[in-house]
Amino acid sequence: MFKTTLTALAAGLVMTVAAAAADTSKLVLPGDITLEQATKAIEAAQAKAKQQDTLMNIAIVDAGGNLKAFARMEGAFLGSVDISIKKAKTARLFNMPTKDLGAISQVGQPLYGIEVTNGGLVVFGGGELIKDKNGLIIGAIGVSGSSVENDMAVAQAGAAALAH
Repeated sequence: MFKTTLTALAAGLVMTVAAAAADTSKLVLPGDITLEQATKAIEAAQAKAKQQDTLMNIAIVDAGGNLKAFARMEGAFLGSVDISIKKAKTARLFNMPTKDLGAISQVGQPLYGIEVTNGGLVVFGGGELIKDKNGLIIGAIGVSGSSVENDMAVAQAGAAALAH
């Protein structure tokens, strides 16, 4: 009896998953970055990195701050993988570029010490919000692998790819 019930439950789960896979439109949240958009942002960021002659790690998070897409250019620092992801997540969690959060988290500023919250944040440049053409925040991009200025330029290029 137990085996029959377990088999029936498993069959029901398989049918539910198959039905959901057939109509994925019900699984997509409005206002969230799509994989196609994330890929477009990564491609624009990589183009800027190549123009700068830099090697970057590029992370895209969705509207909820979850990793959506990632690219590590050949030869980019391994240590920058985590930094790029945390820059993207930091920008999205606080709805501002990481450079702006960094300015208000210095000694004597109101958010001093915030970088140790939320499992670790990155509070220097290279994380930017991604907005759609209507200005709605749909995710964020984080870039790491070079100077802060170069990281910021690459992140801004990736974010700008979806603003038009």
